[in-house]
Amino acid sequence: MRIALFGLTGKVGSALAPALERAGHEVVDGRDPGPAACDVAVDFTRPDAVLENAATCLAAGVPFVVGTSGFDTAALDGRAKDAGVPCFYAPNFAIGAVLMMRFAEEAAAAFPRAEIVELHADTKLDAPSGTARATAARIGGEVPIHSVRLPGLVAHQEVILGGPGEILTIRHDTTSREAFVPGVLRAIDAVRSLPPGLTVGLDALL
Repeated sequence: MRIALFGLTGKVGSALAPALERAGHEVVDGRDPGPAACDVAVDFTRPDAVLENAATCLAAGVPFVVGTSGFDTAALDGRAKDAGVPCFYAPNFAIGAVLMMRFAEEAAAAFPRAEIVELHADTKLDAPSGTARATAARIGGEVPIHSVRLPGLVAHQEVILGGPGEILTIRHDTTSREAFVPGVLRAIDAVRSLPPGLTVGLDALL
């Protein structure tokens, strides 16, 4: 497939582009030449750029995969439905992170309290992270989230569950952005067959 990648030279894009090419895809810059004549577009940029990038893709009828968090998902869903174009967003494309959220949801049914600690590089703009917000939503109720932003981190999350006489910690560590590649490849393969509008969560594709 021909893939327009927004954020081609960014931290994720720099790891993602060569991996997509190794998988047999052709990768072009999402801004220039843009998504025209592409099969799918992928966005790993900034929260304030997502809807503008999406508008370019929707106008060209190109399905849009988003890995950037912190943007208005409801707005993208409405615009994609109006355009009749499928879009996909995952708070986290690492398979292990998806499993961590699933395990946390299951464990929360057996523990009275849970808190989340998410740790990311100091270059990450949104806090709490999309992964932490998604995990809290799956657990349900008011789950405190603690955000840490420090140089040297990539993406890490702990879900700490407490009950009488015991603590359960579920942790996922992303040590390289290459961890996102398998999930992005799944999304690229699947997005064109999804219904118009925004589908959320890698769980939907696993």
